[in-house]
Amino acid sequence: MQISVVIPLLNEEGSLPELLQRLHEVLCATGRSWEILLVDDGSTDGSLAVIQEHSQRDPRIRWISFRRNFGKSDALNAGFRAARGELVFTMDADLQDDPKEIPRFIEAVEQGWDLVSGWKEVRHDPVSKTLPSKLFNRVTSRASGVRLHDFNCGFKCYRREVVEALNVYGELHRFLPAIAHMKGFRVSEIPVEHHARRHGVSKFGLSRFINGFLDLITVVFTSRYLKKPMHFFGPVSLCFIFSGLLINGWLTVAKLFLDQPIDGRPLLFLGMLLLIVGVQLLSLGLIGEMLVRQQRGVEYQIRATSPEESTE
Repeated sequence: MQISVVIPLLNEEGSLPELLQRLHEVLCATGRSWEILLVDDGSTDGSLAVIQEHSQRDPRIRWISFRRNFGKSDALNAGFRAARGELVFTMDADLQDDPKEIPRFIEAVEQGWDLVSGWKEVRHDPVSKTLPSKLFNRVTSRASGVRLHDFNCGFKCYRREVVEALNVYGELHRFLPAIAHMKGFRVSEIPVEHHARRHGVSKFGLSRFINGFLDLITVVFTSRYLKKPMHFFGPVSLCFIFSGLLINGWLTVAKLFLDQPIDGRPLLFLGMLLLIVGVQLLSLGLIGEMLVRQQRGVEYQIRATSPEESTE
């Protein structure tokens, strides 16, 4: 069973020599065929030169280089498409992930799991990273239904069929366990040793978490409601419409039977607003359902006219 180790990196010149040496020792000890695929995400230091030097020494070290920085998701997606192994590992290039954990990942996959994620149970990062990360992991776990402690850990092991089913873009690399779970794959995690960064600087920023929560909404919506948008818009729209009718109904009774003035009352505007927004949301759900049914109709028509399935 061949192993592919996909490593996205950005300006990790100082860490690469030691990382590649330690990976070489661990991978050779597994007794399996292996390759290391380094994806240079537009580094501006000497990272590419280090990669090319090691690749010339060992053809099992392959590389992809982007002309500019596209982000970790695009780097992982390129690595997934180029990986040849039946088991695909991902890890960071900053030496915070320890290659000696690789055999433990392999054992977990052999127990029947499709994706095994690392859990940095003891982190050597500043509080500015650990506290937001705990909040992010807790919210993501509840929203996705995947009970993991650490979605952000880059150290993971995938079966090849999982990698082939993933399309990573934007900032979705943080949600790969959730996406795999929603596609029906079995997901687990193991605690891994985490080391403090010794070279380079962290690419962490507050914007990652803001974008991350927005992407979480995208993942949950597209995975659960992509083929049934009315199930998302319907309950919200009906709640708004019912509330608007209730408010306006009360105001009508107050006007007709209690002779109370309703002109200019904030409650009147609230009732009207709820009705308008409710009808709009209901219309969005109906339009979404029409688009889904039209797409499914096109798929069925293509299948019906496919030469391979023709009954003639």
